[in-house]
Amino acid sequence: MRVLFVLSQRPELTGSGITVDALVREAAAAGHEPWVLCGVPADEPAPAVADLAPERIRTVTFGDDGRLPYPVPGMSDVMPYESTVWSTMTETMLDRYREAWCEALTEAAAIARPDLVHTNHLWLVSSLVPDAIGDVPSVAHCHATGLRQMELCPDLRNEVVAGLRRNDRFVVLHGDHLRLVGEMLDVPDERITQVDAGYREDLFHGRGAAPDGDRSGNLIYVGKFSAAKGLPWLLDACETLWSSGNRCTLHVAGDGAGQEAEALRARMAALSPRVVVHGRLDQPALADLMRRCAALVLPSFYEGLPLVLAEARACGCRLVSTALPGVVSQLAPAMGKDLRLVSMPRLIGPDTPVSEDLPAFTERLATELANILALGPAAPNPTALQPFTWHAVYARVASVWRSLAQ
Repeated sequence: MRVLFVLSQRPELTGSGITVDALVREAAAAGHEPWVLCGVPADEPAPAVADLAPERIRTVTFGDDGRLPYPVPGMSDVMPYESTVWSTMTETMLDRYREAWCEALTEAAAIARPDLVHTNHLWLVSSLVPDAIGDVPSVAHCHATGLRQMELCPDLRNEVVAGLRRNDRFVVLHGDHLRLVGEMLDVPDERITQVDAGYREDLFHGRGAAPDGDRSGNLIYVGKFSAAKGLPWLLDACETLWSSGNRCTLHVAGDGAGQEAEALRARMAALSPRVVVHGRLDQPALADLMRRCAALVLPSFYEGLPLVLAEARACGCRLVSTALPGVVSQLAPAMGKDLRLVSMPRLIGPDTPVSEDLPAFTERLATELANILALGPAAPNPTALQPFTWHAVYARVASVWRSLAQ
């Protein structure tokens, strides 16, 4: 089939971008012809997705010289690059956004002549796909951030829901999302398929890992510089460990834009050399860093199914994570004792912790970090992670495509 992948934001640097890259690779290997339509800054080099030829990557450009004169809106309010926050967009901005994407979708469909559209994020662009593409079957891929924007931008919710439910099928990361999407869109379960999230086993593995003695005491965080990711309280927990004599080092791989990210960047700089900021890493460099660390920590308050846990575990890291629904239901059974769960603080809205709960949360986080670091790295267990390889995820996605092609 000719498959048009649609992603309203940049096709790199985020989990949904990695998902598109992986599915494009798998689809091409299976004999399909993938195309991509994505949103990018006008002043940056043309995007790369998997090994696609440049002519198969269509774009909507943003910025001073772009089709839309503002930064690419991000599906999270804090992105690892300059972005527009959805809740700050005016009606004029939204009208131009709808118009630009409808035109781009129509143009891409005319050029790619897709047999199927695979659109990412249950948000505004995916709600435009059914009308803009016409009679082509469409699959909408939930990455969780669209569900969060429904809460953050209630004025857009009815419009988005009405358009979204006209997509033919939906794929989600875990069972909790299956329930939420069904209720939100009022669609039957048979139109929703759980596909999980994946990792690249050719990149994330234990081969060539540093000796255990060199890895011990090295902890890694991967993600945006934001409060919703729990980074401020991870730094608090590390300071608690250091004050008790623990000599661990926190390695931070990621980036962020805006005042919140700048404040965290300054704080981490002040904590050097106990905090080492590596910045934004590509996947091979990230895998190499994981193979030099004993444990990964994910202190986030909101995620879909965080594939970074599978990536790190494949590299031989032990894991500490907040007890997010997808982690508890999907990943914890496969990770066993090598994953320690930290109960969440109460939340206001989708990802804002109740302040009075934070001291106890920080203490729980510090305790689990101390416990897991004392164990050192773990032997990789690729067999347990097999359901989370991209090849396995793609097989589940492809079964949905085949059902629409019949």
